[in-house]
Amino acid sequence: MTAKSTLAVELREFYTREFARLQQDFHATNDGRAVVRGRAALVEAVVLRIWSEFISPQSDGPADFSLVALGGFGRGTLLPFSDVDLLFLHSSDDAGEKLTASIRRFSQELWDLRLKLSPATRTLSECDRFDPDNVEFAISLLDCRYLAGDRALFARLHDTVIRRLVLRDAPLMIKHLAELTRSRHARFGHTVFHLEPNLKDGPGGLRDCNVACWLALISAMESVRTWPAEKTPLAASVRDPLDAALEFLLSVRCFLHFRNARDDNSVSWDAQEEAAARKIGAPQSASLTPSDWMRIYFGHARNVHRICTQLLEELPTTRPSLYRQFQSIRSRLSNDEFSVVGNLIFFRQPEGLSDPYLLLRAFRFLARHGLTLSSTTEALISMNIPSLSTDPPRGAELWHLLQDILIAPHAADALRSMHALGFLTLILPELRGIDALVVRDHAHRFTVDEHTFVAIENLHALRQSQSKWDQRYAELLEELEQPDVLYLALLLHDTGKGAKAENHVAASVLIASDALDRLDLDPPDRETVRFLIGSHLDMSAALRRDIFDPQTVHTFAEKVGTPERLKMLTLLTYADIKAVNPEALTPWKAENIWQLYIATSNYLDRTLDERLAVDTHDEVMEHLRTLAPAAGNRLESFLEGLPRRYLLTHPAGEVLGHLAMAARLSEDPVQLGLRRGRHWFELTLITTDRPRLFATMAGVLAAWGMNIVKAAAFSNQAGIVVDTFYFTDRFRTLELNLPEWERFKTNIHNVLTGKADPAKMLRDRLRSEKQHPPRVRVNPRVDFDDACSTHSTLVEVIAQDQPGLLYRISSQFSEHECNIEIALIETEGQTAIDVFYLTSKGAKLTAGHQARLRAGLLADLAS
Repeated sequence: MTAKSTLAVELREFYTREFARLQQDFHATNDGRAVVRGRAALVEAVVLRIWSEFISPQSDGPADFSLVALGGFGRGTLLPFSDVDLLFLHSSDDAGEKLTASIRRFSQELWDLRLKLSPATRTLSECDRFDPDNVEFAISLLDCRYLAGDRALFARLHDTVIRRLVLRDAPLMIKHLAELTRSRHARFGHTVFHLEPNLKDGPGGLRDCNVACWLALISAMESVRTWPAEKTPLAASVRDPLDAALEFLLSVRCFLHFRNARDDNSVSWDAQEEAAARKIGAPQSASLTPSDWMRIYFGHARNVHRICTQLLEELPTTRPSLYRQFQSIRSRLSNDEFSVVGNLIFFRQPEGLSDPYLLLRAFRFLARHGLTLSSTTEALISMNIPSLSTDPPRGAELWHLLQDILIAPHAADALRSMHALGFLTLILPELRGIDALVVRDHAHRFTVDEHTFVAIENLHALRQSQSKWDQRYAELLEELEQPDVLYLALLLHDTGKGAKAENHVAASVLIASDALDRLDLDPPDRETVRFLIGSHLDMSAALRRDIFDPQTVHTFAEKVGTPERLKMLTLLTYADIKAVNPEALTPWKAENIWQLYIATSNYLDRTLDERLAVDTHDEVMEHLRTLAPAAGNRLESFLEGLPRRYLLTHPAGEVLGHLAMAARLSEDPVQLGLRRGRHWFELTLITTDRPRLFATMAGVLAAWGMNIVKAAAFSNQAGIVVDTFYFTDRFRTLELNLPEWERFKTNIHNVLTGKADPAKMLRDRLRSEKQHPPRVRVNPRVDFDDACSTHSTLVEVIAQDQPGLLYRISSQFSEHECNIEIALIETEGQTAIDVFYLTSKGAKLTAGHQARLRAGLLADLAS
């Protein structure tokens, strides 16, 4: 065995043994800080051993070359599976060329040990230049630490070059660091409160800890003109919560690294359960539920995020010059109570902070103008909260100021600030139960309190949106007589989730009633708030019915009662769904909410036609006759027997296109149209009705790997079917291969004409796909409703979403001789919620028929 291979074996055994010891120690103590220091020391020992073998037997040689630790390694805190950041520092290019081969061997040895090495090679003069395209390198120099080589060279880097770089380019460094930080925060929606947060890069994570320390260090170096005595020169009021958060976050990140055996920083549901059970970062706590543990996490993350963002706001060079000019203009907003410096609010008379209404006026000032409380102002408010808690404000004066905050354009920011400082729960203790509350629902992205603030933010954002749907909702918002009542209902609508009651909606109504009494709202306004909270899921539930069925509209309209309540509930539903996660409010769902609003509004105005009769002077029919005067009886025959829903869901151009396709059925019994929309593909099928048609189409689409997100099935009196399937292309087959469009349509044509077997195609697809076990098991449920439609039996199927699910469900319908009149397909997270309107031999399903179908569906879905 060669000396080199002997060294490799020796180091591998040493590193493996010591790394395992660190892991065992962590499992016993959960002490993350000890682990990161231990791994930094371990890697340093390995690095120096390789240095002596390949670079220089003397730790301080050779001349004109130094090995420098950067990043976490430079700070002496190296996470279990984090990269090892090294700088190969040369005095000049000539000095570097002599060592190229040695550096290559040195690096290879580290890679062979499976250490993730992130090396950089620079000369001293290159370190003296600020590169705006590589800000990270300039920032990483702030954490530099000598490892080996020429000490004098490192001293020149540390004491002269970096010092000069910071003093000369501090404004640029801070500006670019601020831009990188804000861009990173934007990727996470500028919020700490994600249900599965990223511990490293997310707002309030370890990266924000680093940013706060870097900003403080650069600012201090500017002030004292050299390296400060403390490496992290922060005030005690800031340093103490930051140190506590760092202690917690390091322990959690070590836990995640060891748990996943890689640099994985996502705090997943499963990780939360295990971390709570082991009391990671909270050794003194009693037994913790995952939600309890996440509240501890959010408490630390909120402190880190606030400290980081305050430093970004308060350092003048973190904003571009145009923005600073705008801030200067905003400074003119100062009044007798508040002084505005840049973008920051200060109290003119801090001694008046014992008056809670002064604090409310400060938050109103913030909400109206989009400003930020300075760290001094926040500290003063925090200091006065305990004394205010003995006699918190209440009554009409509190409500009038809260009204002003809720309707102001930056209401959500003001509410977040009030909440972070403990003032919001002081005046509305009903919100304490949802403070940083995690409800383990995989469809939701945020904690319950943040979901509430995002919902309020969604309504205020309508006025600036360019979306055509948003503009319609914005017009609705402008029509409201009392938008403040709607905003208050949104603020309180999910408070029941903190009560751990079986029905959170009923609990929210009870909890809100206490708040309404304290605010002394007028009785009619109290009743409206209670109605909106108690009904805030009703419109979403109605969307799982045929919203164009007169019975659905009638039932919903009777519950809503008045046009004003309808407008409020429509806007609340829009904001609530959109706040679930960025993808929750699809264009289709936004459209359906609006269609249900229009239909219900028409019903309340008594102008809704319950059925389309083609021989009457219907406005839509007249428009179609005008567009296609030559169609004559063909148009009448085509529309005869189609439900009114068909004309409401298809514009006139599409209807005439379908008419033309139907006219070609004598030439080809299967007419197909395929087009790509903004969010999904749309496949239209026009053919004559036959058994298993819907199931066959669901099967062939699943066999192609398509995910059906919406479907509509109609048939006219002559037995001509108009089916439309909206689907996403999971494997981008059609998106990336234009020629596949024709093969796709040809294959569907062959299936429908009996030349190909969809069941075999689907079996082949499912065998070829690796099926991962679901993260959450959804127990299948089948519910029937005979009252919501005058002509059909409604069946709602809730099941685990999986490839081929719609095919299996619709196949059961065929086996039980059911005809699908309408299909409403929806997926929430891993849960499929599919609603079908069924008939059998032209009538509703009997009780016995329903029982047999339920048994068949449950047996199939359980297999």
